[in-house]
Amino acid sequence: MNPIEIENIEIDLLLEAMYKKHGYDFRSYSRMSVKRRVLKVMEDRELKSISELTHNVLYDDDYFDTTLRALSINVTEMFRDPPFFEAVRDLVLTRLANLDFFKVWHAGCSTGEEVYSMAILFHEVGLADRYRIYATDMNKIVLKQAKDGIYPLEHMKLFTSNYQKSGGVGSFGDYYTTNQQSAAIANRLKRNIVFAEHNLATDGIFGEMDLIICRNVLIYFTRELQNRVIGLFADSLCSGGILCLGSKESMSFSNKRKQFEPLTDKERIYAKVSEEAIDFQDETL
Repeated sequence: MNPIEIENIEIDLLLEAMYKKHGYDFRSYSRMSVKRRVLKVMEDRELKSISELTHNVLYDDDYFDTTLRALSINVTEMFRDPPFFEAVRDLVLTRLANLDFFKVWHAGCSTGEEVYSMAILFHEVGLADRYRIYATDMNKIVLKQAKDGIYPLEHMKLFTSNYQKSGGVGSFGDYYTTNQQSAAIANRLKRNIVFAEHNLATDGIFGEMDLIICRNVLIYFTRELQNRVIGLFADSLCSGGILCLGSKESMSFSNKRKQFEPLTDKERIYAKVSEEAIDFQDETL
């Protein structure tokens, strides 16, 4: 057995240990991505083998927290990918405005920047009292950061630029307060947001949602897990509900693709179609 095969076995054992000991399931994540992140932890901690890391993850909470942070996908920013938020303003908010009340599931919310971005959009079009956002992530550490809504002050310049490029109609500075080191999201944006743990790899459907946002998460999953998650979203959306994916993500391979129609050619924004529409599609094939 060559060293690469042995290394793959060690990674299997590490992921199995994290799942059985702590309940975090990375076994269906892209192996290339997992391997890269595991090797980075080993380098930072000056470990000689993945087996040594596995032992430490099982018996040392500090090692577990470090490895969990490394394996979790936490790359985000407010109004990340401004053309997406511009498309949401044009294509999604007009649909939601027709509802008396709507529910949003932001899956894989990380540290919350994009959740608060969406809340800002709702406030700017007069929907401040008509929504509830359920923001979920498998990582309780980043969920606490998201709930606190406190970010480094030096990030605000980029966030302000993103906001303006996305079509923001107000002053971005009105949505946070500052001290010398950090910026705190305004309480009025937090009022209708519920943060909760949810693991896309193992947990079930999440209510009947009018809008689901899960951007730049599926790219780290295997094809099998991607298909499972898209099915989860399809079952969690009401008829006519909207699903937003990342720019590099697609459902063209999914056995649930017939349940969605694209609302735009460029941004990955889809509407769930009715069962009658699916039956009609099948009859015309």
